[in-house]
Amino acid sequence: MHLVQLNIAKAKYPLDSAELKEFVDNLIPVNQLAEDTEGFIWRLQDENGDATSIHAFSDPNIIVNMSTWASVDALKNFMFRTHHRDFLRRKSEWFDNIALDSYVLWWVPQGCTPSIEEGIARLNYLRDNTDSPYAFTFKSNFSSTEANEYKL
Repeated sequence: MHLVQLNIAKAKYPLDSAELKEFVDNLIPVNQLAEDTEGFIWRLQDENGDATSIHAFSDPNIIVNMSTWASVDALKNFMFRTHHRDFLRRKSEWFDNIALDSYVLWWVPQGCTPSIEEGIARLNYLRDNTDSPYAFTFKSNFSSTEANEYKL
């Protein structure tokens, strides 16, 4: 099984604004860093190599990121032990706080490429319920075995 993460962020400014220039200018290097990180499997991207033009929500300022990883540890390593953490620390400069859950994790069989619709459905499920093997956060960190055994 592979771990999928979907996260969303609501930009405070248009992506082509001076306020978001540093964030946008670092999309390619940070995405490359993800791809070079051990345990990386796949990431959602458009023809430009990122996902900022993929509008999955009615609000055009909400951007989406989705990727697949070999394990929770591989994803955490990328997020918190690489240059990516520097951008996480600065998130409030570029993005509004979202009151509801803004990310979700779930397990998929190896070789499965999740759809953006599935990711949004999992995020909404998490928001409407709570952490479960179907849709969870790092707080619960359900195993792939628990996900296989879980029935909605």
